[in-house]
Formats: sequence, structure tokens, C-alpha cells
Amino acid sequence: MKEARHITAPFDEATVRSLKAGDRVLLSGVICTGRDAAHKRFNDLLNAGKPLPVELRDQVIYFVGPCPAPPGKPIGSAGPTTSGRMDGWSPRLIAECGLRGMIGKGSRNAAVIEAMKKHGAVYFAATGGAGALIARCIRKCEAAAFPELGPEAVYRLEIKDFPLVVAIDAAGDSLYK
Repeated sequence: MKEARHITAPFDEATVRSLKAGDRVLLSGVICTGRDAAHKRFNDLLNAGKPLPVELRDQVIYFVGPCPAPPGKPIGSAGPTTSGRMDGWSPRLIAECGLRGMIGKGSRNAAVIEAMKKHGAVYFAATGGAGALIARCIRKCEAAAFPELGPEAVYRLEIKDFPLVVAIDAAGDSLYK
């Protein structure tokens, strides 16, 4: 079996286009979180011609609603959310904001895949049901936007060796086919 590739977020289009469906990745660096409510707010801000409260260019969004942190830990369980819930907003964030990567579980729709192909983005699958294990890869967690949304707020995560699989690459090749 091919060894996992170490990459650091944020990353550029060349890095994205070098990844292939099925590649195992250990992701480190800084990523942000966002679920349904945050994506709707991003869209509303873009519609109003206002800047987003976080920079998405070359960034990765993890579709997660983290649990509260237990004593001495930066975060509680942090398992992936079903990504299809963000499909209505993801193409716009890729095309207009330069989003390079998404992490979640489950397949994506045709519009998301077309935006990924055109603009150079990748979709990583995280293991569902492994939220407590994933949390061990998160070194720091801080609210970055919309704190009133609680677990649906946007958080800035510092991660180390977060285990992922490239589920859909920038060529549109998919493990879900």
C-alpha cells in the first residue's frame, strides 16, 4: 500500500492537482470549520457584497460541529458532517473565494465536482464515527467567526497529521463512483 502523503494547509492549486482519488494524506497546518449555518452566512455576506470574516483563499473547510472541549483538551469529539448538506454553497466558495479543500463524509453533487475541476479544489473524506480519534490531531481550536452559532460557528483549527483520503480529486475522479 502506498505511504500516506504529508501536506500542509493552506495549500495552492498545484498541490491540489497533484492529489489523486484514493491517496492517503496526513494533513497538518491551519484549517477552518463550517457547517450549514456558517455556509448560509457566508452566502448572505457575498450576496450583500461584504467581505467574509475569514480568508478562504487556498484554505480547507472541515464540515464539523465540534463538541465542547473536556478539561485540558483543545476540543471535544470532532467527527465529520455529511458534506452534501453544503453542496448548495460549495461551488460559490470554490469559484469566488478560492476555497481549495473540503473535508467531510459522503459524496458530493455534480455542481461541486465541476467547480472543483474548473478551479482546482479537492474533497477529502474523514472517517465517520471516529470523532474522538480525530480530535487527537487537533492541537488548537478557537472561534474565528459567528460565535453565536455555537458548534456551527467557524473555528480555526491547528492540526497535525489528520488522516484523510482523497475522495474526489481536481480531475473529478471519485471513490464514490
